[in-house]
Amino acid sequence: MADARRRALVAALVGVLGASLGIAGAGHVYLREWRRAVAWFSFVVGVALVLVSTFASPTVTSLDSLPPEVTVPVIVLLFLSALDAYRIAFYRGQQRADGTPTCPACGGGLDYELTFCPWCATEIEWQYDQY
Repeated sequence: MADARRRALVAALVGVLGASLGIAGAGHVYLREWRRAVAWFSFVVGVALVLVSTFASPTVTSLDSLPPEVTVPVIVLLFLSALDAYRIAFYRGQQRADGTPTCPACGGGLDYELTFCPWCATEIEWQYDQY
């Protein structure tokens, strides 16, 4: 459980760092959630393009002169991406609804008889008092 929380915090920090640089989906890249990272990046870039074409004047030449109608929603979306990475990493280390544990690395279902994840080959150390 501590590994899941640590991984979630690292994913959130990477996501916030990426958001501060204007890159959505950085936390998802850390988690190897490639499709979700591309989806977040594409969504934020698409929203930014639509907002710029709608609210910014054609004479805008720098990011400093963009109106708040453009910058505020993009910043919110960037940090929502980091929050989503945290949520995915935190719940990935939890049990599924049917009670079977999941791999902290890939989220695949685990078997108590194996000492590794059959999906990604991550070594698993069982603590039987937790389950």
